[in-house]
Amino acid sequence: PVHLEAPVDPASGTLSVGLPGADTVVRILDEQGAEVPFGETGEIAVRGPQVVPGYWGLPEESAQAFPGGELRTGDVGFMDPDGWLYVVDRKKDMINASGFKVWPREVEDVLYTHPAVREAAVVGVPDPYRGESVKAYVSLRPGASAGPEELSAYCAARIAAYKYPRQVEILPVLPKTTSGKILRRELRDRG
Repeated sequence: PVHLEAPVDPASGTLSVGLPGADTVVRILDEQGAEVPFGETGEIAVRGPQVVPGYWGLPEESAQAFPGGELRTGDVGFMDPDGWLYVVDRKKDMINASGFKVWPREVEDVLYTHPAVREAAVVGVPDPYRGESVKAYVSLRPGASAGPEELSAYCAARIAAYKYPRQVEILPVLPKTTSGKILRRELRDRG
């Protein structure tokens, strides 16, 4: 709402995207489709008059994305007890490392605290032992220097062992859309 200031989650530093509109129900769901408690992360599901009934001419995709008329957005987030919604990642970007969930944004947020890092993107790459492993692509600030081992160790000292990037590749710039959003899928395809 225009008369309120969106809060920032103190734990993650994530800015809220707002409150659900009138006649709109937003729920946060676990992998089985059950609603999770406030503060827990899950897939964002929306029901309301502004939600389309499905994809035009695609009944199978509609049945999957709109079960019971509720849109499963593919976005991952949480809701605080006051109803503020926070988006933290995309479900399809989740990395499954030895059965543990790793959200790329969480690792990227750590990388952004390193003084040499200008841009960061994290993706899952195939790993014969873990299933998937965390890989980071980084561009550095002009005049700054940091090596892949340094950046990997920096993350390892700040997040859980299964989350830190086992591989770090430094690029001059990261690929982006015309609006400036980093293209994770292009980096994922790069391997």
